[in-house]
Amino acid sequence: MVINLTDLKEYMQQAIMEPLDHKNLDKDVPYFAEVVSTTENVAVFIWENLKKLLPMGTLYKVKVYETDQNIVVYKGE
Repeated sequence: MVINLTDLKEYMQQAIMEPLDHKNLDKDVPYFAEVVSTTENVAVFIWENLKKLLPMGTLYKVKVYETDQNIVVYKGE
């Protein structure tokens, strides 16, 4: 097991749901005050937040589905 699923769920809550869920990204999320809220930048935002919480080396990629045809995969710099 790479990570306890209960811990992962809590990390996702902190890194994704609390800052982004039911928010106007451009107005309610400080990160997007200076960064355009594209799907690509949302993936980077999620990566940066998760990387702070997860054990070193466990985050491989972030995949964001905007639609069935528009999917962004980010694997860090």
